[in-house]
Amino acid sequence: MFHLELLTVGLIQGAMYAMMALGLTLIYGLLRILHIAHAALFTLGAYAGVLAANAGLGLLPAAIVAVAIGGIAGPLVYVAIYRPLLDKPPYVALIASIGLLIALEDGFRLVFGPYGLSFDNNPWFITGWMIGGIYLNAVQAAIAVTAILSIAAFTWFARRTRAGVAWRATVTDPAMARTFGVEPDRVRIMSFAIASMLAAVAGVLIGLLNNLVEPTMGSIIAYKGLAIIVLGGLGNVPGTLVAALLLGVAESFGQTYLDQVLDRDAIAFLVLIVVLMVRPQGLFGKAG
Repeated sequence: MFHLELLTVGLIQGAMYAMMALGLTLIYGLLRILHIAHAALFTLGAYAGVLAANAGLGLLPAAIVAVAIGGIAGPLVYVAIYRPLLDKPPYVALIASIGLLIALEDGFRLVFGPYGLSFDNNPWFITGWMIGGIYLNAVQAAIAVTAILSIAAFTWFARRTRAGVAWRATVTDPAMARTFGVEPDRVRIMSFAIASMLAAVAGVLIGLLNNLVEPTMGSIIAYKGLAIIVLGGLGNVPGTLVAALLLGVAESFGQTYLDQVLDRDAIAFLVLIVVLMVRPQGLFGKAG
C-alpha cells in the first residue's frame, strides 16, 4: 500500500509537470526554440490566481482569470520577443528568453515583494478523501483532474479541429502548410496562447499545493520541463507526457529512498543524465 501511495503521488506530480512541459514541447515543435521564459508565465498565472482568489473570487473564477491572463501574455511574448528573431540563429532567441525570464522575475519581486503571497483562505489542502485506501487532498485531486482534462482537450483539438490540423501541418512541414493556405504566424500565436494557458493553470495549482506564490517559483519547474522534453524526444508530444509521469514517479520514490543522498530536484537531473547516457535522443526520439 505504501508503494501504491508513492506511485499515486508521483503520477500526480508528473501530471503537473506534464501541463508545464507540454507548452514547452508545442513551442519547440514549431520554432525549435527552448522557451525558457515559459517559467515566468507559469509564475504570472500563479500570481493572477492568488490575487484573484484573495480578492474574493472563488477558486474556479480565479483559475479562469489566470488562464485568461496567460492566454494574452503568451502571444505578446511571441510578438514582442520571438517574432523579430525568427531569422536569427536559435541561440539568439534562447538568450532573449533567458533575459526575459530574469527581467520578469525581478519585476514580480518589485511589484509583489520578495517573500511571496499565500492564499488567505485555503481549505482545499486540508480537505480530502480516501480513495482505494490512499488519501488525496483536494489540491492533488484537482491537479490530476485538470491535467487529464487539459491533455484530453488538447488531443481533441489537435486531431478533430481545423486549427489543430493546421498546427500539426505547420510543425511537420511549414512550407507545405503555407501552400494549403495555413498562415504559420497565426498558428504560432495560437500555440503560445495554449502553452501559456496550460502554464498558468499549472501555476495556480502548484501555488495552492504549496500555499505559496513567489517570484522564482517557476525556475526549477521550468528546468525540469526542459529535462522532460529532452527525455521525451524533442518535439514529441506523447513522449513528453510519458516522460513527465515517469519523472514524477522517480522523484516520489527517490525522495523516499534517497532523501539522505539527493533532494527532489537533484533526482530529476540524475534521471536525465542516466537516460541520456543510454539514449542520447531521449526515450521516444529518433536516432540520428
